Amino acid sequence: MIDKKNITKRFISYVTIDTESNPNNPDFPSTEKQWNLAKLLEKELIEIGLEDVELDENCYIMATLPSNLDYDVPIIGFISHIDTSPDFTGANVKPQIIENYDGKDIVLNKEQNIILSSTYFDDLQQYKGQTIITTDGTTLLGADDKAGITEIVSAMEYLVKHPEIKHGKIRICFTPDEEVGKGAHLFDVEKFGADWAYTMDGSQIGELEYENFNAASAKINIKGKIVHPGYAKGKMINSLLIANEYIAAVPADEVPEKTEGYEGFFHLHDVKGDVEETVLEYIIRDHDFDIFEKRKYLMQKIAFDINKKLESDAIQVTIKNQYFNMKEKVTPVMHIVDIVEEVMNDIGITPLIKPIRGGTDGSQLSYKGLPCPNIFAGGHNFHGRFEYVPVESMIKATEVIVGIAQKVTTKYKQ
Repeated sequence: MIDKKNITKRFISYVTIDTESNPNNPDFPSTEKQWNLAKLLEKELIEIGLEDVELDENCYIMATLPSNLDYDVPIIGFISHIDTSPDFTGANVKPQIIENYDGKDIVLNKEQNIILSSTYFDDLQQYKGQTIITTDGTTLLGADDKAGITEIVSAMEYLVKHPEIKHGKIRICFTPDEEVGKGAHLFDVEKFGADWAYTMDGSQIGELEYENFNAASAKINIKGKIVHPGYAKGKMINSLLIANEYIAAVPADEVPEKTEGYEGFFHLHDVKGDVEETVLEYIIRDHDFDIFEKRKYLMQKIAFDINKKLESDAIQVTIKNQYFNMKEKVTPVMHIVDIVEEVMNDIGITPLIKPIRGGTDGSQLSYKGLPCPNIFAGGHNFHGRFEYVPVESMIKATEVIVGIAQKVTTKYKQ
């Protein structure tokens, strides 16, 4: 159905363009290099025959595949993001294609002895005999979310070339800056005009998600006082030691590396400091809203308790909400999840319905009035050197998109 060679070539063409976003730049997009892929996609969407192709001033790309029906059905959308994570470099990506994967360790970089272990990353075992695309161990790959872009573009191209496949109006959008939490901020839901949408931004084949974390960031500013250490008694206040006390008060078992499923966490991801001032940056995550609120309260209480002991206001905590659990917005329209589950079963994919231990553009879009569950894009080990994607998973994800378009026409036939 979907040409393997073409989908591989398309994916490679996308991931070799550096689109890393920048969490410290408030501009849209946060990096100028995201325009390079955006402009390529604009040209490609026009060439394959989509209509209303628009690349706006904020680097959002929207396009339309018109309906070929003689009756009305809901307008559906598909969304992916063009940026890659700043957690690991996305510059000079050198993809490697492993045909007929044998189930063993994959040498990513012989010179640097970088190995993709088939025992440590045991999900690899399910793709034995397939074609795997990896990095060379020095960059991330960018399957998050260029696999999703590849699948959406390939599905639209397939539907254009096969007009005998009936479908309603389909809208697509590629967003900037999802990896830095801004992908949906300037998304014009009204202009997009879909009744509901799907982000193609999940991981392994079969994933179907409509629950995600509630999320917040916490910035802890700790003020100290530097004096000569030889004369410091009763005068020096070491912000680094206060920071250590704060960190020790956060529950040690409620961290990403010790939690799974619905379990939330506190994640300390950045520390900068000296005696005079230290800044701790955390993210706070939980699926349960009440527990989420308690986590935010705890961050403030730890600061209050230490300040009280020190008889000062050395610690200041700033907490900002980032996104919320889309379950609240998707549950009332669960038929949009049921459609995907039916399509997956129709084409021989076992649906893996589970909560997202993270967030997508879809979580924010759901709260902006566009219910938006998440579908697998096929990649694994996102945001690092061990990222990979099976080509067969991208093909199946493309088939899911086509299948959803078809399923809607039969579900809503008048």
